[in-house]
Amino acid sequence: MSDANPSDFTRDLVRWSEALAGIARTGIGFTQNLYERERYEEVLHVAADIKAAADEALEVRREQDHFVQEWMESVGEGVPGYVTPKIAVGAIVGNDAGEILLVRRPDSGVWLYPTGWADVGYSASEVAMKEVHEETGIECEPVQLLGVVDGQRMGFSRFGMYMLLFHCRPVGGSLQGHPLETSGVGWFAADALPDPTAGADWWGPMAFAAINGQSGVASFDVPRDPVWRKT
Repeated sequence: MSDANPSDFTRDLVRWSEALAGIARTGIGFTQNLYERERYEEVLHVAADIKAAADEALEVRREQDHFVQEWMESVGEGVPGYVTPKIAVGAIVGNDAGEILLVRRPDSGVWLYPTGWADVGYSASEVAMKEVHEETGIECEPVQLLGVVDGQRMGFSRFGMYMLLFHCRPVGGSLQGHPLETSGVGWFAADALPDPTAGADWWGPMAFAAINGQSGVASFDVPRDPVWRKT
């Protein structure tokens, strides 16, 4: 690990702690054995120690007990207790001028394509359509699944999260940002993205290729070798 970038190692610490916590919470949700439950709770405390150390490196001050409480409150029973990554859905919407539809987040001021958590009762593509309309006022239809991204691996999520990214085309509506979810909305060319735009270095080429009519297969994160630990 001596050659590892410190920030990469810190992200690994976060990933490892979340993975351990997921295993432990799933175990707590399924086990009927008091001894096993105690062991899983002990694993949770170890995971919390790891995450607290990672947060300290990132200058985020939260105590170990905070993580344990947060994780314990999310434990379910049976299938609901099986801890899995959260699912977010993003939409790359391009117009005839080759511009991309972006929204500005009111909390951070960062610009990004429309995105939101997957809702029960909707397919992933329906979520993409719904988020675009709610956040921007634009009606769209899905064209293609561009890719599936591990948000935690990419470094833009502190917990397990997959992003399903769709290419969509506008079919109606007019620009009208959601008053609570956005503080700005607009169409932007590839060489005129607003500052700051989050993650454009990795999604930009794929997004504008799709907008310009270059179809391709859906991308995904290449498995690490080895998958669990970096050497």
